[in-house]
Amino acid sequence: MSLVVYQNYVHGQSLSNDTGETFEVINPATGEVSYLVEVADEKIQQAAIESAKTGFAIWSKMTPMERSRILLKAVTILRERNDELAVIEVQDTGKPWQEASEVDVVTGADSIEFFAGLAPSIEGNQQQVGDDFYYTRREPLGICAGIGAWNYPLQIACWKSAPALACGNVMIFKPSEETPRGALNLAEVFTQAGAPDGVFNVVQGDGRVGAWLTTHEDIAKVSFTGEVGTGKKVMAAAAGSLKQVTMELGGKSPLIIFNDADVDNAVSAAMLGNFYTQGEVCTNGTRVFVQQDIYPSFIEKLLERTQKNIVCGDPMDPATNFGALISKDHQAKVLEYIEIGKEEGAHLLTGGQALRPENAPNGFFVAPTIFTQCTDEMTLSKEEIFGPVMSVLTFTDEDEVIRRANDTRLGLAAGVFTQDITRAHRVIHQLEAGICWINAYGASPAEMPVGGYKMSGIGRENGSETLKAYTQIKAVYVGMQPLESPF
Repeated sequence: MSLVVYQNYVHGQSLSNDTGETFEVINPATGEVSYLVEVADEKIQQAAIESAKTGFAIWSKMTPMERSRILLKAVTILRERNDELAVIEVQDTGKPWQEASEVDVVTGADSIEFFAGLAPSIEGNQQQVGDDFYYTRREPLGICAGIGAWNYPLQIACWKSAPALACGNVMIFKPSEETPRGALNLAEVFTQAGAPDGVFNVVQGDGRVGAWLTTHEDIAKVSFTGEVGTGKKVMAAAAGSLKQVTMELGGKSPLIIFNDADVDNAVSAAMLGNFYTQGEVCTNGTRVFVQQDIYPSFIEKLLERTQKNIVCGDPMDPATNFGALISKDHQAKVLEYIEIGKEEGAHLLTGGQALRPENAPNGFFVAPTIFTQCTDEMTLSKEEIFGPVMSVLTFTDEDEVIRRANDTRLGLAAGVFTQDITRAHRVIHQLEAGICWINAYGASPAEMPVGGYKMSGIGRENGSETLKAYTQIKAVYVGMQPLESPF
């Protein structure tokens, strides 16, 4: 049986390349090739740029209210197609259907809806200067590039395009070559909603296509989601033409559980922050710090629920709540980290091996894994694994755990569980992380800005703060008196 071949999406339609070069996309739950995708060759790249220029000329001149109506129509279409689009996310990512159907499309649509509502409110200001005055305008940047990650393909495409388009920019988006269909579907939705051709183009391929986006002089901004090392390369390349950048990179986030915490709630957070989406979430709280007095109770409940409540298997089975890792290579990488943990002296409490569930025996599964007796110096505690591997550490007092939590080059997220409201805020205010939760973990509503401190990134996504990152200020001085001149 011949495989379906997907093309790039340029100027409102699929566009074939000249080279015929394609790449395979594998279903993580089956290990089989699902379909092929054409690489964006020079023809596609040039067409995408010219299309974006044409689209920008139209889109940027539309009133914010007109843009808002089109974006809201896209939201309606996304919500109508939720289940259909969620199936595609499951097939591409390996995550469970029960997650994709409730989160991925929903939160992507939420972001577009949020920024569609803000679009008509973008405004400058006016200031008197003696007898004269000046005013400012917030104007779009132009062509923006979005480079997505593979763990939330459609959601990330929405998160990047929503503020960009709301502000009057256009976007050329490159999804991960491991999960390329979500962005194609979003492009079709924007076209169906009435967005002019060229407002959202999708180019496919590996790092070569990404490098082209980050160096092209006609692109004003790059928004990248991915790992730290790649982010550094993207930022360095973008500096050659002084592009603005938004970087949403990795994390090794602390989850701090104090003695007075609701233990059941804290266990829920630890499991959510390590095993949701098979651990492939950048904000995951993979360093779980538990105060010593509560440690025995916490571990007992954590082990019981991990062994009893997690259902691993075919991601399309509604009962499955724990899916497959993205690729065979990534599975091997996660298993290698587990071996390193054992070699360095961490105690393997549960998990630690590849799984072959009966209804998906060829998928790239790794059992939910918990290590105890971890120390801050271990590789498990220092490096982002991006898999279902939890490191549990103990602590004695508040100052100690704050110091240890901050002892990392990363600073994406952090969580604190305590019933003491003053301690909750006192500790959170000292943690070096851009996304923080108190007695909660993982929620990222469209209204809330997300992004990292230190090596975890630059800039923010979502929230009204993001509008500043997709507009530039023009100051206009207005002389009301005859101009004085020495000449």
